[in-house]
Amino acid sequence: MYKILIVEDDITIASILHENIKKWGFEAIYITDFNNVLNEYTLFQPHLVLLDISLPFYNGYYWCSEIRKVSNVPIVFLSSHTENMDIVMAMNMGGDDYITKPFSLDIVIAKIQAILRRSYTYYTDTQTIEVNGIVLNLNDTILYLKDQRIELTKNEYRIIKILMENKNKIVTREQIMKSLWDSDSFIDDNTLTVNVNRLRKKLEDYGLNEFIQTKKGLGYMIHD
Repeated sequence: MYKILIVEDDITIASILHENIKKWGFEAIYITDFNNVLNEYTLFQPHLVLLDISLPFYNGYYWCSEIRKVSNVPIVFLSSHTENMDIVMAMNMGGDDYITKPFSLDIVIAKIQAILRRSYTYYTDTQTIEVNGIVLNLNDTILYLKDQRIELTKNEYRIIKILMENKNKIVTREQIMKSLWDSDSFIDDNTLTVNVNRLRKKLEDYGLNEFIQTKKGLGYMIHD
């Protein structure tokens, strides 16, 4: 079941969205603690976020940038602002769509369904790598374990990608660091160790113990 997180300052609008989204078979919650949006996101792990721009404490642009640091989850902005500059800024901040208020609930549901179809076709999408039922989607950079989705940082994604692409082979630390140097990240030997350990801990939280194996003095390896 797809999960929708509603971040909307107007409690009436949030409640109406919540009830209608649930009627369409989605799981949904709305936030009431606007000082901890990222924490709520992390706990709920939604497949899509409806994000109001005008929020207490920090605006929607801020929370979009915070979510984008850890996830490529689809984000749909909600706003009463109709100026082109607001829409452009929302897209540039990492938004996937922009809905102006007042809005039709039918339009909101249609947009949600369309974005979910585009974003979560990993079961039939050829742009995936699979090892022992664990699927890495190269389009949304998320690791899928059955019905669970594991959010990865950019470095975590690049590390696990090169390991899964070379399953049953030892990948040296130098190979991994080179793959990261070729991107927009600079990483040294110590930083690589920290990133690998953090990735391992994240995988262990989902029961994937020893998914990444250390080959002492050589590098890392994933077995199928």
